[in-house]
Amino acid sequence: MSLNTIHNILQHHWGHSEFRPLQEDIIQSVLLKNDTLALMPTGGGKSICFQVPGLAMKGTAIVISPLIALMKDQVEQLKRRDITAAAIYSGMTKREIDIILDNCIYGNIKFLYVSPERLETEIFQERVKKMKVSLIAVDEAHCISQWGYDFRPAYLNIINLREILKNTPVIALTATATEEVKKDIQNKLQFKNGKVFQKSFFRKNLSYSCFEEEGKEKKVLEILKNVRGSSIVYVRSRKKTEDIASYLNRKNIPATFYHAGLVHSDRSSRQESWISGGTRVIVATNAFGMGIDKPDVRTVIHWDIPDSLEAYYQEAGRAGRDEKKSYAVLLFNNNDLEVLKDKIEESYPSIDFIRKVYQSLANYFKIAVGSSNMTSYDFQIEELLNIYKLPRLETYYAIKRLESEGFIQLNEGFYLPSRIMFLVNQKELYEFQVSNEKQDTLLKMILRMYGGEAFTNFVNISEKDLAKNLHSTTEEITQLLKTLHKYNIVEYDQQKERSQLVFTTPRMDASKLPLDVKKIEQRKKTSMQKINSVIHYSRQKERCRAIVLLDYFGEISDNECGVCDICIQKKKQKEDKNYEELRSQILKMLTEESVKTDDLIQKINPQKKDLIIDVVRIMLDAGEISFNKENFLFIKKLLSSD
Repeated sequence: MSLNTIHNILQHHWGHSEFRPLQEDIIQSVLLKNDTLALMPTGGGKSICFQVPGLAMKGTAIVISPLIALMKDQVEQLKRRDITAAAIYSGMTKREIDIILDNCIYGNIKFLYVSPERLETEIFQERVKKMKVSLIAVDEAHCISQWGYDFRPAYLNIINLREILKNTPVIALTATATEEVKKDIQNKLQFKNGKVFQKSFFRKNLSYSCFEEEGKEKKVLEILKNVRGSSIVYVRSRKKTEDIASYLNRKNIPATFYHAGLVHSDRSSRQESWISGGTRVIVATNAFGMGIDKPDVRTVIHWDIPDSLEAYYQEAGRAGRDEKKSYAVLLFNNNDLEVLKDKIEESYPSIDFIRKVYQSLANYFKIAVGSSNMTSYDFQIEELLNIYKLPRLETYYAIKRLESEGFIQLNEGFYLPSRIMFLVNQKELYEFQVSNEKQDTLLKMILRMYGGEAFTNFVNISEKDLAKNLHSTTEEITQLLKTLHKYNIVEYDQQKERSQLVFTTPRMDASKLPLDVKKIEQRKKTSMQKINSVIHYSRQKERCRAIVLLDYFGEISDNECGVCDICIQKKKQKEDKNYEELRSQILKMLTEESVKTDDLIQKINPQKKDLIIDVVRIMLDAGEISFNKENFLFIKKLLSSD
């Protein structure tokens, strides 16, 4: 594949004339069919590294991604660039999944996004054998390692896909990985002819700081007043997002809050307002930020300490993607550190309680033993807690443990817009319209607004927009669509606005649930080690923050950043020391004789001219020295004592 071709692809679809550092090397490695590991910091342009070769190669690139929001976002971005892409995730109908897989075999889909859990389904495994697959791209590849900060057992299934697609190269991508995790990724994916490309984790424009603060409100206000521009404030709880945003607004700093519990329309409008600059600060849980392209974030403030340095580096890295001076600030106090350690104990409930929650979920959804593999359910945790009288926090963490063991998958704050597809051809549709005047007007509007694609694929629709154009109500449009669905004219899948819970394996007898107690204990130990690394990072006062982070990720460097709180403090101490030394020298010289400034500089050190002038100015302001009529410097106190 010629360089000219990949540059043409980049220019045509992305409008860039040059690749960023390392991107071209990674792309060439993929095109040579090497298994490739690419480590690039947040905002470093990872997607280009598999999207460009995916376009240059014949066939469909399968992209494995852990988050529905990321999949949907990337598919929409590709479509806006006139690139064919589709995604399969929980909440879709079997018919829709069937159509997408057929389009990958017989159509021209260049990118198919799937969750790792989807790889083990029978329908996917059978259809993928018929596809011409150009590339397997594993996004957020650190999820494959139990030493990583976000382990997903389903990632281990990727190796089975490699068995089916024996000669298909793999590219694994991640923003953060320790040396141990890098080796684990390559081992678990069975790299052949493996190549590793790592962009430095160093961000020269990003200043890291940690402050021990009891009154965090005052410190956040101080930071936002001193550093103008857009900001993210990360917190742990949904309630805290609202409280802090409200506090900032009272202090005349435009702020909004964001968390997974908001309805989709609120999340979208708040996010858009912040991206466009209508709102300066967004106070959010870690549900916010992935896949968002906003280059001019000037500050990322962590009100609460994250669970790992990997998570911290990724979230802090959302500042300063435009390469301009930016600040990542971590606030903490002694209580925070104790809460963080307690959280580890809370997040690993007893094995008996985990089994109890699994049984409660099975009863809640009325699932028989052996059924419901990869079936998606609307899920409200409040209902589960009320029905089975379960404690909130312990239940939530039991669900997370069941997820980390690979039995279920919880997609919080999940949203799918309404979708339709015609089940009849154009001739049959026309005949229906002629004899059904009430539905005819709606059908014409659907065709006008969404085109003929709905005859071959599901298309997203908005009942609200249809109602507006037809001078009707959303309720009336919804009812008409349900009628069309009943008559088998369209497949109408109404929007979902709940969390989705998926049983990723057939439902088991809870008493025989194969929980690996040793592995769970090991993960608990690993989680504690990661928290201790964050605590050490925040508390230590000796080493440059950037060097500590680089060291954690296995990148050895002695070059201090010069802009973190540690480096600035060292610089100030050095300046104070230099000031005292020069002050002593000046006083000693002037004790012996009065001299002109230029002579003073020549006698002490001409190379320190600017620094000596600064010290002289400070001493003049303090009244320690003065000029006489001949413009000679003298010690005022010495003169007065004479």
